[in-house]
Amino acid sequence: MPPHATGTREQWLAARLDLLEAEKDYRFETETGPASLADLFAGNSQLLVYHFMFGPEYTAGCPACSAIADGFDHSHVHLANHDVTLMAISLAPVAALSAYKRRMGWTFPWASSEGSDFNYDFHTSLTEEQQRSGSVEYNFGPSDTTWVQAADADQSPPATFAAMTGTDVATYTRQAPGMSAFALDDGVVYHTYSAYARGLDAVWAMYQWLDRAPLGRNETGLWFKRRDEY
Repeated sequence: MPPHATGTREQWLAARLDLLEAEKDYRFETETGPASLADLFAGNSQLLVYHFMFGPEYTAGCPACSAIADGFDHSHVHLANHDVTLMAISLAPVAALSAYKRRMGWTFPWASSEGSDFNYDFHTSLTEEQQRSGSVEYNFGPSDTTWVQAADADQSPPATFAAMTGTDVATYTRQAPGMSAFALDDGVVYHTYSAYARGLDAVWAMYQWLDRAPLGRNETGLWFKRRDEY
């Protein structure tokens, strides 16, 4: 008999709750129709998800997420031939995602979690009530939301990005970026990893190159746009 991990009752319960979370039957809309989380693996045993900031009220995707997506587009082809499916998931309707995908010329698969708890369970979407509460869970800890009400609508970076998505600061920041990894084993989906905020730096290819330039990031403010807006 193979060895098994042992632990206290409390450790078992914590692990069971984590597993229960991973076992939830989320539903998505894709460009080819409805899908479960297991369906998104597309025949592979591993799934990497980029939580792309694109809320139902957005008229266009987040510029920062768009820059990240520019860097991983087409990588999904290589990964798909190495037992890994790479895709984006957002809360906006699939029609809006598909239209923006065509605009940007991307090829990676992109699913909508509209009507599902997926984004909320992975802390990449907030309800208005959660945002008004003043503190929410993000990046494995409490995150202050009180600043949203006092954000300078003309000068703050979030306000600039909000305007670029056709929203206000509060609406824009009800979405958040992240990435998550899942494994599919004997028909059961397991959540294996997530990263948020600065944990996404490694997948932001533009900055990986810039960090090696003579002047480094050399940032004095928001300097980039969507690549079709320069």
